[in-house]
Amino acid sequence: MRIIDRIALILTIIGALNWGAIGLAQFDVVAWICGGVDTLLARIIYTAVGIAGVWCVTLLFRSDEERMEVHD
Repeated sequence: MRIIDRIALILTIIGALNWGAIGLAQFDVVAWICGGVDTLLARIIYTAVGIAGVWCVTLLFRSDEERMEVHD
């Protein structure tokens, strides 16, 4: 698995956990850490998570050989 795949998966998991906190407790962890939804840092994190989610879609369409490749 390429490093970019791992980063994308980590960011997607962070986003999923944040959405879980919003759904269960109405608590936005990213906004809390960054000082609000509209801060630049929060917007960067939300954008990175969104891009990571789009990247993870490509994982669905890769062959087994491509997924198992090791890149240096």
